[in-house]
Amino acid sequence: MRMELLSEDQQLIADSAAGFLRDGHGIAVFRTLREAGEDANSAILADLAEMGWMGIVIPEALGGVGLGYRAAGLIAEELGRNLTVSPFVSSAILAGTALASAGGDMAQNWAAKIAAGDAVVALAMDEAAKHRPERIATTVSVASGSLRLNGRKTFVGDGGIADRLIVTAKRDDDLCLVLCDPMADGVTRASQVMLDHRNAATVIFEDVAISEADILAQGPAAEDVLAKTLAAGRAIAAAEQLGVAKAAAEQTYEYLRTRKQFGVLIGQFQALQHRAADLYCELAQASSLIASALNALDDDSVEVETLTRVAKAKMARVGRQATEEGVQMHGGIGMTDEMDLGLFMKRDRALSEFLGDAGYHTEWILRQRGI
Repeated sequence: MRMELLSEDQQLIADSAAGFLRDGHGIAVFRTLREAGEDANSAILADLAEMGWMGIVIPEALGGVGLGYRAAGLIAEELGRNLTVSPFVSSAILAGTALASAGGDMAQNWAAKIAAGDAVVALAMDEAAKHRPERIATTVSVASGSLRLNGRKTFVGDGGIADRLIVTAKRDDDLCLVLCDPMADGVTRASQVMLDHRNAATVIFEDVAISEADILAQGPAAEDVLAKTLAAGRAIAAAEQLGVAKAAAEQTYEYLRTRKQFGVLIGQFQALQHRAADLYCELAQASSLIASALNALDDDSVEVETLTRVAKAKMARVGRQATEEGVQMHGGIGMTDEMDLGLFMKRDRALSEFLGDAGYHTEWILRQRGI
């Protein structure tokens, strides 16, 4: 494991993200949204755009700031620490990567809108309870002389508030990425209740009229775009999950330093010290791995696919360890709503499933190694 030294610009981004989110979009804001029954924060998009974060991975030529995925990962980590509800991953990262990679006039137009905070674009790809992007029943076909989109997508992150959807579909045997207006005739959106109180939707497409201009990419080009998009999403989701895990661990360490039993600080119990030390090391290893995956994305390395999958699988296991250890070491109060640990645990579980759980990515890695 190698300790990473952030550049001056990266450290500035990390520090500004920590202060900005803690002061204006922290856990108290999340609790307020939850109590109000709201699963989206309508006030945050303009703030994120003003900070330049919505265009963080979008090149300057397309209206973004182009600071790359390592910088985006630093922001995502702070989003996780503060349980901030935002369309950062869905729109800035997933859609931003897809549009920047696809190119073309349509992509350039919507990439600029994302960066400016004028639109939210969501990726609609999964069709079942588990992340299996290769299983696509949604189709683009010709009917009555025009192209029609038919299918059903589920667990579309920020799908309920999106201005456009990037939909994966099959056109004959080719993969297509279709830019679709969710307000178009034939599109139905239904909100889904999520464990972590985030916005998601099931979207049904019934004979939705589209044009050739709406197809961002097709065939091998679409496969390349989707592969890069999912790799970026995995690494950034892992970074956000790292922030969740670190926040849970820090609360636990503080509790060990201050809670007494029979007049003795529980942090002096050797068994708890060993468990805390093990968690600290696991978090350090996961942090280093996630940094490697994000840097690989910035360098367009051939190791991107493997590193992002390994980082996602590793963080799923470490996130569970961090939240479960936190609850156990706190005892009964760890499960009360007054404590933030339960909120961190729910967000951790949702992020573990998002874009593939540990088993899904471990299986891919094993197959690649012929095991």
